[in-house]
Amino acid sequence: MSSVRQPPRLRRPDFFIVGAPKCGTSAMAHYLAAHPDIYMPRKEMHAFGMDLCFGDQFYRRDLNAYLAEFGACQGRRRAGEASVWYLFSSAAAAEIKAFNPDSRIVIMLRDPVEMIYSLYYQFRFDGNEPLPGFEDALAAEKNRRAGRRLGRQTYFAQGLFYRETARYTNQVRRYFDVFGREQVQVIIYDDFHANTGAVYARTLEFLDVAPNPVDIDFKVINGSKHARNLALQAVLNEPLLRSTTIALRPWLPRPVFAGLRNVEARVQRSATRFEKRPPLAPELQARLKREFAPEVERLSELLGLDLTHWSR
Repeated sequence: MSSVRQPPRLRRPDFFIVGAPKCGTSAMAHYLAAHPDIYMPRKEMHAFGMDLCFGDQFYRRDLNAYLAEFGACQGRRRAGEASVWYLFSSAAAAEIKAFNPDSRIVIMLRDPVEMIYSLYYQFRFDGNEPLPGFEDALAAEKNRRAGRRLGRQTYFAQGLFYRETARYTNQVRRYFDVFGREQVQVIIYDDFHANTGAVYARTLEFLDVAPNPVDIDFKVINGSKHARNLALQAVLNEPLLRSTTIALRPWLPRPVFAGLRNVEARVQRSATRFEKRPPLAPELQARLKREFAPEVERLSELLGLDLTHWSR
C-alpha cells in the first residue's frame, strides 16, 4: 500500500529584527536579504504582538499566510523578518519564543530624541499623524490615550505615544528575560551609521552565516520621506482604499495580491521625494534630552554601554 503523501512542513523564520522604528532596521533588513544564505520577505508583517492595535487598512497575516511568505526560502541557512513594533509590544517577545524558541533577536536603538522626531515625520508622510507640529503631537499624548486628537487616516494610535515608544530599557529587558542575552544582539544606530560594514559583519556572525561573498552597496534605505503631491499622497493614505484592498486578500491568489501591492509601492515611490527634515528647535531638543536622560542612564546600565552622549 502506498503511503499517504504529507504536505511539506513550512519553514519557520528563525531570526527577527524587532525594532525600534527609525533606527536603521530597513537598511539592515535590506543588506541581510542580499546575503545568499538568508531569506527575508517583505518588511513589517507584524504577525506577532497581539496587543498592537492596527487599523483595518493594515494587513495582518494568519499563521498559514505568514508561513507561506517563507515558501521561497529554498533551503537557505537562515530565514528572518523585520517588524519594528515587536520591540514596543508587551506580548511579541513571548509569542515569538512560543513560535520558535531558538530564534535570534536583533534590536536596533537610536538617540530617543532623534528617533521620535524621525518617527513623527514618517507618520506625517503616511497619514498616521494628523497634527502639523511635532511639539503639538507630543503635547497631545494624554488626549490620544483617551482616543482624542487622532486623524481619519490614523491606523496605529499606539505609535503616537512617542515618549513611550522611546523608553527602550524595559522593552530590551523583556527580550533579554525571554530569550537570554546570548540570543539577542543590540545594535546602536550611531555605530551602524559610522561603520555599517563592520556592524553588518558582526550581525552575520551573530546569525551564524558565512561572511558575505557579495559586495554590498551600503546605500541609504528608507530615508526621510516627503510627499511630492499632497493630494495624491492623501489618496494613497485613504483608509477606505487600503482596507478594501486588504478585504479582498482572502479572495485573491497570492501572486495577484502581491502584484497589487507592488503596483501600490511603485506609485508610492513616484509620489515621494527624499530630503532632510528641518532641524529640531534647540529649546525643544534640550528639553527632551533632559527628559530622557534618566531613561538613557537606565539603558546604559542594562547594556553595559555609556550612551549618555545622547543626553548632551
